[in-house]
Parts: sequence; structure tokens; C-alpha cells
Amino acid sequence: MLTTIAVDFYRIDDLLSERQRALRDELRAYCEDVIWPQINPFWERAEFPRELAFGLRDLPIWGGMLHGPGCAGLDAVSFGLTMHELARGDGSISTFYGVQSGLTMGAMGLLGSAEQQQRWLPGLGKLELLGAFGLTEPERGSDASHLLTTARRKGDGYVLNGAKRWIGCASMADLLIIWARDDEGGIGAFVVERPNEAEGLRIENIQGKIAKRAIPNAQITLTDVRVPAENRLAESRSFRDTARVLAFTRYGVAWEAVGAAAACFELALRYAKEREQFGRPIGKSQLVQQKLVEMAAELTAMQMLSLQMARLMDAGQLSEGQVSMAKYHNARKARVIAQLARETLGGNGILIEHHVARHFADIEAVYTYEGTSEINMLVAGRELTGLNAIV
Repeated sequence: MLTTIAVDFYRIDDLLSERQRALRDELRAYCEDVIWPQINPFWERAEFPRELAFGLRDLPIWGGMLHGPGCAGLDAVSFGLTMHELARGDGSISTFYGVQSGLTMGAMGLLGSAEQQQRWLPGLGKLELLGAFGLTEPERGSDASHLLTTARRKGDGYVLNGAKRWIGCASMADLLIIWARDDEGGIGAFVVERPNEAEGLRIENIQGKIAKRAIPNAQITLTDVRVPAENRLAESRSFRDTARVLAFTRYGVAWEAVGAAAACFELALRYAKEREQFGRPIGKSQLVQQKLVEMAAELTAMQMLSLQMARLMDAGQLSEGQVSMAKYHNARKARVIAQLARETLGGNGILIEHHVARHFADIEAVYTYEGTSEINMLVAGRELTGLNAIV
């Protein structure tokens, strides 16, 4: 069994509660004992590891920080640690969790009526229903506030037309949340049930990805897709409502970057202590130690930033700019750590059997989604200066 060398150089564990550490340890054990020994063939085949993901079904993590029916109601640190540990195990698994708990359940928990929450959240929380979140379009990535997909009111429902792209889990979803512009120019979230059976809806998985290969992302085409009026999330009226969900999930992605980076560092440290060249471990080399110290320093800064972000979240004091700065910082630094870890492993660093290569590739997706590095930087800059440089 592959294990890493756990490092807590600044005793961050002391800042966690016993309950938080227990959840972290349970998730870590599952990832190391179950996911790591089995994930690589799924990643290489670009196949979703359903049994591995569903092995997490009974853990009290689904719905994250939501307190609605069927939701875990985690504190912000525990939710962050969940994203951290799942990403430390595998990026596709953490994305599955993020799509289900953050985007899908998050949209319903934040924007759904009490009836809608009771209708869908319990099934989603038990993984009896799988969800997906359709916001990004072929021509609208960072500019998501100007959607081209439309929802025209007709009789007792809506008719959806348009296209979505990069939609995680769409091809296996039971519920598909489609964001579209309505007749009044507002933006709403419309729940398409049983999307694979919906007339006029076409879902095609995107091929050729180099990152997050074990989770499907789809191109969706909507041609006169009918949705009942009661399937519009009650509190979805403008892009501000969309932004509430994105801030919720961006918080999780900031933690996800830390988890993936932690895996890279710990694997590199283990390798440096075991790999011998010229009659001694390579970790005895000054150049290798420089890489390890740089990784440890960056990782510690990411962990402390994320922990304080969680404290602000629990206190209701976390701003949009602070979330964006954390995602901007952590995703950039995760890239640095992954590169240094790959270098430390030398030629073995490009083989997925050593796991670093898989994380190295997956971090490229983390760097871009939930807001590109540039957009998150500008959101933080807008809050710091009071001046909007995005448009």
C-alpha cells in the first residue's frame, strides 16, 4: 500500500477540533486504502470510477455546509478538509463531490424553495440522484453573466434553447441545472429531470482531456427543451444569484488546490527519502532539499490562508474578493508545487504509477475552472481598489 510522509511542520493540526481531525482521518484512510490503489487505470481509460466514488456514500459530507434536508451541515473547516482530502486522493473524485455537493446541491440549497429542497436534496444527499450544473457555454466562459442560452415562457413552463460546455457529470446526471436568460432579461436556473430522456436535449462527452480524465465533461445542446415552471429554482432571478453559488463552490476549489498540492509534496518527500543515486538518498542533496523546502513553505502558506478563510466563512465575514484571492493564490501555488514534485521524481515523475503525474495534470484544470486565474485576480483587485478592471 502506498502511503505518504505526513508533514505538519507548523502544527496546523493543533488548530483543528477533535471532530474535524476525525473526519479528515476517515477521508484520508479511504483515499489511501481504496482510491490510490485503484484510481490510475480509470484515469488512464478516462472512465468514471463509480464504485470508488460511491464508497463515500455513507460519510456525513454530502451537501457540505448546507443545512437543508439531506445535507451534512458541515462547518466551513470540515467542508474545506473534505475537499482537501478528496483532492489529495484524486482530482476526479473531488470534482465529483464538488459537482454533487457544491454546484448541484449548493444551487438548490441556496436558491430553491422549501418544496424544491425537500423534493430533490434528500435524494442527492444519498447519491440516489446525481446532479450536474450547466452554466458555461461554448462562447461564454468567464463572461458567464451574458448567457446566450434562453428560457422562453410558454404555457405552464419554459422552452430552453442554447448550448453548454464543460459540464461535469452531465452524461450520468438524473438532474441537470441549466442556467438561461428569460424573457425579461433575467437569469434563472431550470432543473431538467432525466436529461438523457428529455426531448431536444443532446449530451456528448468531451474527448481528449489531459486533466480530470476520470470524470466526464460534456457538451450539451438544447433544442426546444420543455421544463415545467415549478422546476425553475425559486430564488434564481439574476446573475447575482448565480454568483452566490459560485462563491460557495469557489471556496471549495481553493481547498481542493491545497489537497492536490499536499499530495504532490508528500509523494515527492517520500520519494526523496527512498530513491538512491550515487550511493545515497537523493533527499541528501542540497538541490533536492531546496525543492522540498520550497514546496513545504508554499503549502503551509496555502493551508494557513485556507484555514483563516474558513474562520471568516463560519463567522459570516467572508467576502467575494477574499474567496477569489484564495482560489487565485492556491491554484497558482499548487502549480508550482506540482512542478517541483515532478522534477524531484525525475523520469518517474511522468508515470502515473507514482501518482504525481496524475495530480500534475489535474491541477491544470483546477487552475482554470471556477474562474480563471486572471478573473479571480481581478475580482480580488476590484474589492481592494473599488475599481472594476474586468470590463
